[in-house]
Amino acid sequence: MTSFIHPSAIVDSAAQIGNDVHIGPFCVVGPDVVLGDHVRLVSHVAVDGRTRIGSGTVVYPFASLGHPPQDLKYKGEPSELIIGSNNKIREQVTMNPGTEGGGMVTRVGNGGLFMVGVHIGHDCVVGDNVIFANNATLGGHVEVGDYAVLGGLSAVHQWVRIGAHAMIGGMSGVEADVIPYGLVKGERAFLAGLNLVGLERRGFNREQIGALRNGFKRIFTAGEGTMAERMEAAATEFADSELVAAMLDFLAKRGSRALTLPR
Repeated sequence: MTSFIHPSAIVDSAAQIGNDVHIGPFCVVGPDVVLGDHVRLVSHVAVDGRTRIGSGTVVYPFASLGHPPQDLKYKGEPSELIIGSNNKIREQVTMNPGTEGGGMVTRVGNGGLFMVGVHIGHDCVVGDNVIFANNATLGGHVEVGDYAVLGGLSAVHQWVRIGAHAMIGGMSGVEADVIPYGLVKGERAFLAGLNLVGLERRGFNREQIGALRNGFKRIFTAGEGTMAERMEAAATEFADSELVAAMLDFLAKRGSRALTLPR
C-alpha cells in the first residue's frame, strides 16, 4: 500500500519509508531513519539519528526519538536507537540512542505502551509488552524485562536491572536491581513483595504462584544463613519451579548495582 506524507511534514529523501506508513502534519524525519511498514507518526513527531521503528508502531505528537543522548561523554559517535513493532509511544516521549560506553545501541522491544512524558535514556534495553505510565524515567544503561510495569513518575537509576513481570509503584525512586516478579515501591524503593496481581492477569496458575511465593520467602524472609546459602536451598527445594529458577538466575547474574531488598 502507498504511504501518506502530509505536505507540511519534512522527510529527508534518504530516509527509508516502508509500505502503508502515515506521516502526519509537521513531522520531521531525518536521513538515517528507517520506518517499518504501517508505522504511524500522528503529527509533530521528530525522528532523527540512526533510528529504526518497527512495523505497526504508532507515535503521538511531540515525541522526540533518536536525538543525541543526554550524556556529556557523547561525542557524536554513530550510535543507534532500535524500536520494535506494535508499540504505542504517546505524547512527549523521548528515547535516546546509545553511546560508545554502552554498546552504541538503545533497544526497545515489541508491544509496549509508553505513556505521556516517558524517557528512555541512552543504552537502555527494554523488553516486550512493557507498560510505562506517565513520566516514568530510565537513566542510562537500564535493563527492563518483558511485561514489566513502571508506575507514573517513577525514576530508575542508571545501570539498574528490572526483571521480567516486575511492578514499580508510582513515584518510586529505584536505585537498585529489582527481581523478576517483584513489587517495589517507595520514595527510595524497597521490595514490598511479589507482583501477584500481574502474575494472575498474565495467566500463571495457582500452583506456579504458590511455589514462587514460597521460594521468595525462602530467599528473602527465612532469616537463616547467608543470601547465597538461602538461594542454594531454594534451588534445591523448588527445583521444579520455572519462576523460582528465573528469580535465582537473575540473582546469580548480579550487575553493578545493589539489590532492592525488603525493609
